[in-house]
Amino acid sequence: MEVIKSIIDFILHIDVHLSQITRDYQGWTYLILFAIIFAETGFVVTPFLPGDSLLFAAGALIATGQTGLDITLIAVILVIAAFTGNTVNYLLGNYLGPKVFKENNKILKLEYYLSTKAFFDKHGGKAVIFSRFLPIIRTIAPFVAGVGRMPFLRYSLYNIVGGTAWVLSFLFIGFFFGNIPVIKQNFTLVVMAIILISVVPPIYAAIKNRSAKKATTK
Repeated sequence: MEVIKSIIDFILHIDVHLSQITRDYQGWTYLILFAIIFAETGFVVTPFLPGDSLLFAAGALIATGQTGLDITLIAVILVIAAFTGNTVNYLLGNYLGPKVFKENNKILKLEYYLSTKAFFDKHGGKAVIFSRFLPIIRTIAPFVAGVGRMPFLRYSLYNIVGGTAWVLSFLFIGFFFGNIPVIKQNFTLVVMAIILISVVPPIYAAIKNRSAKKATTK
């Protein structure tokens, strides 16, 4: 329970925690952010990590000029993290297959796999790009692509396009708009809005998929 509370606190007050990280670790912050983005996209068991809000907060803090971080360097590092993370996830899916998802599993939920698979069935290879902007599906999608044996070169093309678009969009939106007074003063609310806007589509897809599944079993 304490771990869950700590994660929620980190996400909702990510600007405060990120400021502390840059003060305490300075140049090592690049590696810390790389690790978080890599883990969120690279390991199917870590869909709870705050990718969208982290990128937005990082851009906003860099814009203040107080972190000592370079926006161009961090953009390159995080694009690499997103690309390599998804590549590892794809390879794991290719090796392990869908058997790791169980009906009663609290982390690797079967419904996550089914909703992501439905997303792939609808959008094809472009789902790799679209999924970057959808929490949970973002983490499950490369695994499902590996399970489905999508050709690696084709997957890698979608992967680099999606990863670059995702990192640069949130990072530079934060960089250019994160320090507007009304946003800066209500940063927690902005983070909550980002989470809600990102989470609603996959939740809707999961509900729709479950409803369709029930309809076919009647």
